[in-house]
Amino acid sequence: MMNPIAILAAVTCVLAPCVAVAHHGWSSYDATKGITVTAPLSDVAWRNPHGTAKVVHQRKTWDVVLAPVARMESRGLSVEMLGPGKTVTLEGFPRRDGVLEMRVERITVGGKTVELR
Repeated sequence: MMNPIAILAAVTCVLAPCVAVAHHGWSSYDATKGITVTAPLSDVAWRNPHGTAKVVHQRKTWDVVLAPVARMESRGLSVEMLGPGKTVTLEGFPRRDGVLEMRVERITVGGKTVELR
């Protein structure tokens, strides 16, 4: 019979790289090129590992990467505040590879600014 600790260690070693690859790192965003967008949101998804939305910026639709739900809620941001059609100001960074996606650092809605990172 195999030692249960050895089995657990083996399973952890096999699965750990899969988990690490499943979530992207922030290095794909250009922290030297901050952008600010004020526009209504669409396609808001209140989910983990982080919320997402879409916004039109310079006549193009951008994907918006928000924070994890628990972090947004603990800082006073709710899904109702970010519903589709709500106008917000997003401050963040674009992807380095030119994909129309921004990682949001802070969001202002209804006169309230929330730090997401």
